[in-house]
Amino acid sequence: MAAPGKVAAFRLPPLPTIGEIIKLFRLKALKQLSQNFLLDLRLTDKIVKQAGELKNAHVCEVGPGPGGITRSILSAGVEQLLLIEKDARFIPGLQMLSEAAPGKVRIVHGDILTYKMEKAFPKHLKKNWEDEPPDIHIIGNLPFSVSTPLIIKWLENVSKRDGPFIYGRTQMTLTFQKEVGERLTANPGSNQRSRLSIMAQHLCSVENCFIIPGQAFVPKPEVDVAVVHFTPLVQPKIQQPFELVEKVVQSVFQFRRKYCFRGIETLFPENGRLKRTEQLMMMANVDPTLRPFQLSMSQFRNLCNAYRKMCDEDPSLFVFNYREELRQKKMKGSTNQPEQTEEENQL
Repeated sequence: MAAPGKVAAFRLPPLPTIGEIIKLFRLKALKQLSQNFLLDLRLTDKIVKQAGELKNAHVCEVGPGPGGITRSILSAGVEQLLLIEKDARFIPGLQMLSEAAPGKVRIVHGDILTYKMEKAFPKHLKKNWEDEPPDIHIIGNLPFSVSTPLIIKWLENVSKRDGPFIYGRTQMTLTFQKEVGERLTANPGSNQRSRLSIMAQHLCSVENCFIIPGQAFVPKPEVDVAVVHFTPLVQPKIQQPFELVEKVVQSVFQFRRKYCFRGIETLFPENGRLKRTEQLMMMANVDPTLRPFQLSMSQFRNLCNAYRKMCDEDPSLFVFNYREELRQKKMKGSTNQPEQTEEENQL
């Protein structure tokens, strides 16, 4: 009997193990979908624990596969669990879990990259952006092939406060290749500092929670896996539109081993490039001989603010595309720039 004043924890009825589910439905991880199954329920419990308090919360699990993390989420006592699974082979096993937790699970056979999350949760869960995060969580052991494009998409949603963030500062607990997890959390000066570091950290508090060794997965991937937790910030560190920040950050990291001046040049057309680059660096008060990975968040903020001011004065700047300029020069047979081949390779 439960102790007085305490609600008994939700318990799933006896079910086949994840390994038995895989055998029962003849499931096999597809290499082309970069699928890896996590069978150890102690590890799935540990992932779910990083999400925070889930009792009576609403959770969306991305790519549940055979349902290991799904079981841990249900055992945490959630109110509702939305499962979004692209691979139809996993649906029967997930339906078995749904029947074991009546009224708690909704299964969507679809692609998370195109699924509209604006109506995924009840309206009453919405909170103001300045308030504490809503009782909504996104959790997922993501296939490596989709993890980076998906987090970039969600970071854009954070910036615009739409998608799953229309409800407020929805928290995310996701898996990535260890190296990607290190990039997401890398500090200035770190060799792992990258475009992903700036885009994530300027919008979210990002925590690299723990590493899961590759041998814990079936089949064993060639890399270890990082569990990363994101909480959107009340105020982004760079107060400019997502597209503008992304363009500046991408340009800076075009040539990460060279001085940042070299990447910033790619923001401007060839005519007047040097003068405009010098103007931007001076306005932003950034040393042009720093390497991209050495720049602090405040220096990126200064660069974005200065670039915005220049774009306001000359709107044609923002639509300028350096790759397109290179392509046009190549078509004309120009061989003026000795670095052209190297640039194209790096781009």
